Amino acid sequence: MTTATLTSKGQITIPLEVRTALGLHAGVKLDFVLDQDSFKVMPLRHTVPSLKGRFAGRVSKPVSLAEMDEAIASESASRHVALNKERS
Repeated sequence: MTTATLTSKGQITIPLEVRTALGLHAGVKLDFVLDQDSFKVMPLRHTVPSLKGRFAGRVSKPVSLAEMDEAIASESASRHVALNKERS
């Protein structure tokens, strides 16, 4: 089992075995994704395929396209009303 120690400043050194397995090098940004009662450490990549499953588990239930459209329309309408009030 690979371990690391947290410093008083909240920093850790990622062990070589983990860096190698994740393909990490200096300057790579990492994301910490909540997964029930733990976190997954994921390197941020710049390719679309690497995003697959990235947000899995972040919402309690999937959102339908109709719900997304409704949310976008609602926000757009509220911004339009606010903009008209500012212009008045």
